[in-house]
Amino acid sequence: MAGVFTLVYGVAAYFIFLGSFLYAIGFVGNLVVPKSIDSGAVGSPIESLIVNVLLLSLFAAQHSIMARPAFKRWWTRLVPEAAERSTYVLLASLVLLLLYWQWRPMPEPVWTVEDPFWVTVISGVFWLGWAILLVSTFLINHFELFGLRQVFAGLRRKELPAPVFRTPLFYRWVRHPLYVGFLLAFWATPSMTRGHLLFSVATTSYILLGIFLEERDLLALFGDQYRAYRKQVGMLIPWRRAA
Repeated sequence: MAGVFTLVYGVAAYFIFLGSFLYAIGFVGNLVVPKSIDSGAVGSPIESLIVNVLLLSLFAAQHSIMARPAFKRWWTRLVPEAAERSTYVLLASLVLLLLYWQWRPMPEPVWTVEDPFWVTVISGVFWLGWAILLVSTFLINHFELFGLRQVFAGLRRKELPAPVFRTPLFYRWVRHPLYVGFLLAFWATPSMTRGHLLFSVATTSYILLGIFLEERDLLALFGDQYRAYRKQVGMLIPWRRAA
């Protein structure tokens, strides 16, 4: 029964993540969703700045702390190991939903592109970013990244195989294509407002910090294999040097 409960929990966490991910596209792109990055009642600039910074800081803190191996070792003393990733995914999704709900728009324009050709190009880059992001999750095992593989393995009482270092498709040209997708999606807008700029600057800063922490963990896990990979492949800008 514990395995069945963990499976149901993991599947529910995944679908909550899926909803928060789809909402993110509309939130950042001001598309369809009832509350987007530039919609809603406009309040005091100082209050909006403080609230938005706190929301972004909460998101960054949750992601950074719970993703660290030391935290995982402690956390799995309290929750089943099979549910550890699903719990991370669930809490990350809930923090995102809180951010969407409480975000304060700061609609003052920073730049506006009106030429139809360039609006189309920028919109294309926006969708390209989300496409790269989604494809990248499947290249590194989408269902393990979001906890489903772990809960199914827990139900069957099987251990997952040890991580294997691979560089499929995008990973041959850039070490972090998933983050490249985020950056393209967050910055590619024909109408950049102060609120959107704050969001983009803060998430870019977090991504750079996240890369530093993630690469430290990858070096500890894969050693010289990852060290050689870093020398051959760019971090965010695609290039490849001969081995």
